[in-house]
This record gives sequence, C-alpha cells and structure tokens, in this order.
Amino acid sequence: MLIVSLTYRVPMDVVEAHLEAHRSWLRDAVERGLVVAAGRKNPRTGGILLSLAERGALEAAIAEDPFSVYGVADFEVTEADMTTAAAGFEALLA
Repeated sequence: MLIVSLTYRVPMDVVEAHLEAHRSWLRDAVERGLVVAAGRKNPRTGGILLSLAERGALEAAIAEDPFSVYGVADFEVTEADMTTAAAGFEALLA
C-alpha cells in the first residue's frame, strides 16, 4: 500500500482556486484504480491518499495533479505492507 501525505505550501485561497481541478484529477485517479481512498487532514493542512497501485504509476499521476503542477502541495509517498485489517478491509493487505 502507498500512503500519500499532501501538505499545502500556499495560503488557503490559492488551495481553493485549484481545488475543483484537483478533485477532477482525484475522480480520474479513482476511476483508473490509482487511488482507493482520499480525504482532508484535520486541521486542514493538506490531505491523505491511499493507493494499491504501483509506485511508479502513482508518482506519474501525482505529477499531473494540479496541486503538484501549480506547487499547491508537497506530496510524500510512504510504502507500507499492511498485515492486519478489519472485516471488509482485506483488500488493503499486502
């Protein structure tokens, strides 16, 4: 599994200006099977993406995310081998 932590680099008004384009990118990434879940951090300093894709494919997609293209957020990708999951989340296991 890949866990992607996005951290905003710019003021919130700039984030908001690019948010709809990012959401469009995100919907496409989900449709393509690159992202299985995503959401905002709380407090709202960025977001989290969960992926079961190959790292290279995910990183190539991230490079096309408007948040990446326009320098809105930094992206940190962490690889994790999940070994335990609650019922219904078995697909997340390595």
